[in-house]
Amino acid sequence: MDLVLHLADEYVLDKVWAHLVPLSAFAASSANSSLLSASASAFNTSAHPMFISDPSSSTWTNLVSYLPHPPLSPETFVSSAMTSLPATSAWPRDYMLRQIISLSAITLIGIHVLYILFAYLSYRYIFNHEMMKHPKFLKNQVKLEIQTSLGAFPGMTVLTLPWFVAEARGHSKSYENVDEYGWAYLVFSIIFFLVFTDYGIYWVHRWEHHPACYKWLHKPHHKWLVPTPFASHAFHPLDGYLQSIPYHLFIFLFPLHQKVYLGLFVFVNFWTIFIHDSDMITGHFLEKIINGPAHHTLHHLYFTVNYGQYFTMADRLGGSYRQPASELDPLLEVKKREAAKKKQTLGKDS
Repeated sequence: MDLVLHLADEYVLDKVWAHLVPLSAFAASSANSSLLSASASAFNTSAHPMFISDPSSSTWTNLVSYLPHPPLSPETFVSSAMTSLPATSAWPRDYMLRQIISLSAITLIGIHVLYILFAYLSYRYIFNHEMMKHPKFLKNQVKLEIQTSLGAFPGMTVLTLPWFVAEARGHSKSYENVDEYGWAYLVFSIIFFLVFTDYGIYWVHRWEHHPACYKWLHKPHHKWLVPTPFASHAFHPLDGYLQSIPYHLFIFLFPLHQKVYLGLFVFVNFWTIFIHDSDMITGHFLEKIINGPAHHTLHHLYFTVNYGQYFTMADRLGGSYRQPASELDPLLEVKKREAAKKKQTLGKDS
């Protein structure tokens, strides 16, 4: 997330923060009054709008001057005035309060975009809409899935924020230069990340099915017995956060390239959506290795099988694996009901 924050600062947020919390708002504060006075005599203040001769002329600037800010040295104001640079914020990039607010906004916007984009595409082009005729498909289910997801995002963001802030402040093991660990480790780290997080999620997910916490924590997600891609993030906020912990924990334990981590973060959200399309395509050669949509469809139908995220290994070791089979396809129930209706209609017509 430090890479995302850097790019956001570079292209958008520097300007936003310079407008919201301008350095000029603090130039007239009592702490810098002597500097202001000296600078006003040394420079043409009309040429340097950062110096405000009448703070009351800007209500917003006057209000901003009361906000907390890091210590501002006289050199900060003088150098800003002498260099004709674009407007500067009193909150530098490494100021924690700025990072917290910026990361909150980035996370909320990002998760909404990823969810709406990927879930819509999966719902539109992959999900079999015949599944909506299943007897266990709820009334207005798609609407409810979306409402639950959107309602969970703020809580999940607040819970996740400490991880992102710690990473942005340099406390993780993420790195920028491939040469630091080499290409072989970079490739290995991708596989290791998927295996590590899959096994971690398996045990978090399985623990959430324990009677002590299932009803209030994880049952809201199992409300969708026949899920659509929009159910992918329809969690209790704490549930969604707990299952994300292995992703965040990894980069604090093991080195991972920043761009690789960003790519994996997007992939994680895509995969979560993908396995919720209720697809029961079976018989492919990776079926016993990859935990795909068919496996997760069985999890939603039978609750105590296939807890894994990417692979079947953890379920096999934990004794919770169930092999997808064509006769378990929930679409068969739909076809059976449709055939019964058709037969009943033909009987009435005759």
